[in-house]
Amino acid sequence: MKNETRIWLKYAAENFESAKILLDSCLYNPCLQNVQQAVEKALKAILVETSSHIRKTHDILEIKKMLLENGVEIDLPDDECDFLNSIYLPSKYPLGSILADYEPDEKICRTGIEIAEKAMRHADLTCNK
Repeated sequence: MKNETRIWLKYAAENFESAKILLDSCLYNPCLQNVQQAVEKALKAILVETSSHIRKTHDILEIKKMLLENGVEIDLPDDECDFLNSIYLPSKYPLGSILADYEPDEKICRTGIEIAEKAMRHADLTCNK
């Protein structure tokens, strides 16, 4: 495994663990922010490990497409990518909920945690071959 990959995975793991702690504390907006960041960093770890070039983006769907271009298929449906993308930009501004159409709650955060867990598992399996 490349050293840079290890760093991406470490940061992804920190975001993932943070998301779980924030969920337990009923801090739903920051939980979802950390879910998005965990997935983004896990996927970028895979890109770093399997590719010679990654473009700077926070768009999960675009990162998924970059992985496919490099022959890496991940179990992350487009609707899950869209969900994660809906979190990123609104979470940077204090205008209320980070989700445009509803307030985040425990259920939506648990869904996010499940998506992040799947991405983390895939990154671990791909990068530790």
